[in-house]
Amino acid sequence: MKHAVVIIPTYNERENIAKVVPLLLQTFRDIESWKMSILVVDDTSPDKTYEVARELSDKHPTVHLLLNKQKAGLGGAYLKGMEYAFSTMKADLIFEFDADLSHDPEKIPVFLEKIDAGADMVLGSRYIAGGGIPADWGVHRKFLSIVGNWVIMAILGTFSVRDWTTGFRAITKKVYQAVAPSLNKEQFFGYTFQIGFLQRALKEGFVIKEVPFVFVDRTIGSSKLGPEYLKNTLLFIMRVRIQELLEKKVVKFALVGGMGAVVQLLTLQLWRGVLPDFQYFFITSFSTAMFLSIELAILSNFILNNFWTFSDRKIAPAKYVRKFIKFNLASGGSIMIQMIVAFIGEHFFGIFSIFTLPVISILIDTGHIYAVLGILLGMSWNFFAYNKFIWNSTKPAA
Repeated sequence: MKHAVVIIPTYNERENIAKVVPLLLQTFRDIESWKMSILVVDDTSPDKTYEVARELSDKHPTVHLLLNKQKAGLGGAYLKGMEYAFSTMKADLIFEFDADLSHDPEKIPVFLEKIDAGADMVLGSRYIAGGGIPADWGVHRKFLSIVGNWVIMAILGTFSVRDWTTGFRAITKKVYQAVAPSLNKEQFFGYTFQIGFLQRALKEGFVIKEVPFVFVDRTIGSSKLGPEYLKNTLLFIMRVRIQELLEKKVVKFALVGGMGAVVQLLTLQLWRGVLPDFQYFFITSFSTAMFLSIELAILSNFILNNFWTFSDRKIAPAKYVRKFIKFNLASGGSIMIQMIVAFIGEHFFGIFSIFTLPVISILIDTGHIYAVLGILLGMSWNFFAYNKFIWNSTKPAA
């Protein structure tokens, strides 16, 4: 029979732990397919929570106590608890569970069903159908909770999970073994542990499911969340996002785009020097030189992206022509975006001077702002389009 351990980190939760453990034990009676245990991880609480936990352990063989001599913080307590549960208690699965009665123990069987159906990790979610937060929360707290989750999703660019900060989770041993080694750092010992663990689990490609539950506010004791929680969370997700943006594929893509711009500017000058002056209806020597330089830049980008940026998904030679045509069309989308941004900026906000660059005396106006914004949006489109339509195969070329 598989073994699941519910880990409860505690710090000054003497009254709460005496209530939550019996509720969990009652839930365990209805679970037949799993062996269930409880592990209380206490940071040597000043109120001696560990004494109550030890008394419960003496009465119930399925209740265990792990005492930290020094305060480890939420992340540190969970990591120590997970290590003990998987190595010493021979667990196949662990639950993260709050001591303050905020989580619903009756949802545990639903979590186990998801695990039995193939999930690697299950989250108790407040922000999917059937979930919820306390109705009596103040507007500011609701705002921070709901908008905070959306900010995390937006910055990390991941919307497949709707509750990033939930502390009600079920985690299999293979997820722990893949993720935990990268979390043994001081920055993960606090509440950023939850976001960091989930972000890495998603990055590893594990199957993650959500179960709705209604969060209940604590009635005994005070919340451990302080002003540093918001600051640390924002700093952490920004740091993670910057690291992701600086990973190889994005960096290569940006460098290739920069090289393409250089190719376009240099060949534009060359073509203008080679082509004679002419005008045929709307076609001029300049527009022809511009078109040829753009096509050379696009060809350069296509080759470099194929053999460098997306080298793990190289296009087979037989598909070069078809893919190059698609590449041209995708790149045309970027040009359209830049033109639209310029049009909207000029007609709705206007063109006016901002400042003059010192030494080189170049006047910077809002037109430059529209151009930069258009380029950034165009690059975002290109990266999406190239991944979706050009180098969309996950298999290397034959």
